[in-house]
Amino acid sequence: MSKEEKRQITEIPIGPYHPLQEEPEFFRLKVEGEKVVGLDIEIGYNHRGIEKLAESKHYDQVLFLVERICGICSTSHPFAYVNCVEEICGLDIPLRAKYIRSIVGEMERIHSHMLWLGLAGHFLGYNTVWMWCWKYREPLLELCEKLFGNRQHYAMMKIGGVRRDIDNAGGSAFCREMNLLLPKLDMLQKAIEDDPVLRARLKIAGTLPKKEAVSFCAVGPMARASGIDIDVRRDEPYAAYSMVDWTVPVRTEGDVYAKTMIRLEEMRQSVLIIKQCAEALKKAKGDISVQIKEVPPGEGIGRHEAPRGEVFHYIKSRGGTVPYRHKIRAPSYMNVFTNEYAVVGGTIPDAAITLAAVDPCYCCTERMQAVDGAGRQVYTSKQLIDICREKTFSMKRGKNK
Repeated sequence: MSKEEKRQITEIPIGPYHPLQEEPEFFRLKVEGEKVVGLDIEIGYNHRGIEKLAESKHYDQVLFLVERICGICSTSHPFAYVNCVEEICGLDIPLRAKYIRSIVGEMERIHSHMLWLGLAGHFLGYNTVWMWCWKYREPLLELCEKLFGNRQHYAMMKIGGVRRDIDNAGGSAFCREMNLLLPKLDMLQKAIEDDPVLRARLKIAGTLPKKEAVSFCAVGPMARASGIDIDVRRDEPYAAYSMVDWTVPVRTEGDVYAKTMIRLEEMRQSVLIIKQCAEALKKAKGDISVQIKEVPPGEGIGRHEAPRGEVFHYIKSRGGTVPYRHKIRAPSYMNVFTNEYAVVGGTIPDAAITLAAVDPCYCCTERMQAVDGAGRQVYTSKQLIDICREKTFSMKRGKNK
């Protein structure tokens, strides 16, 4: 009899389809009684081949492709992508475009964090927080639709600048909405801090110490909640982030409570950035983009601090109109595996909260490649597609019997 059998370890599957998860992913909890003693994570249920598709698209078409990698953070990948291509071109975009890009990025950060906070309240059974968050998030999405053209998938980014301008009336609308949002953020924080049930559920749960956060290469709010003082916007400034005053919130506890407080403070900092950029737009005259005739041969790296952490894009160009190689790394790809440490030692209910605290985006994360023990490629991209198609057809045949 194995040691696991003697200890009566039970496996509890969470996923691949589960109410807690918006997308398919498989977490296999190993529990002894109510205590979690291990976790296996399986990814690969939702692969779309974005990188391969990008290599057959015009550089401008790739923008619309990568904008659909993530639904909530739809401007994060285009932001990193344009930073990447502009590095290859050695291009500095107009000042006005820098301010507009920063406004778009921070509006997305606020509504993404609001979405997460509302869902976190719902998962905990605190539906009042859920309804508050989604009520206060709605005017932000309406403002995005009015000024960017859509609630999400704004199509604002463009190699060399932005596609649409924001006039003085639009800038004033941003400032007005941000002033209305600040007291609501204060109210939400006070509600979380003062509620004994929420504090009891969030404190200590899912603790990720700094050492383990570094080991797992955590990014974004996950890293900052564990005492790692990193933020691409400050550490390698781009757009208008070096031209406005703001701070990077950091906490050291590493638990779900700290991750919640980090996101609340980040929303406050986003409000400050948006207000300053909107005011600066009134004085920053000139164009919103520069023309790019062609992308020269070379390599580029583009980074953006998305709501979930650093988005990374790499492109190799051989000249011409399409990328030769496009590599994408999303923040959830780094953060999801911190759960292998964070859930262990907690209870089963805490495990669900801890998994959600990552704010994972699985459609950003997924990729697939088959290699042997020596790291050699087993299947080509075409062979993987053929295998997937055959699997789909076999499942359909089984249903029709």
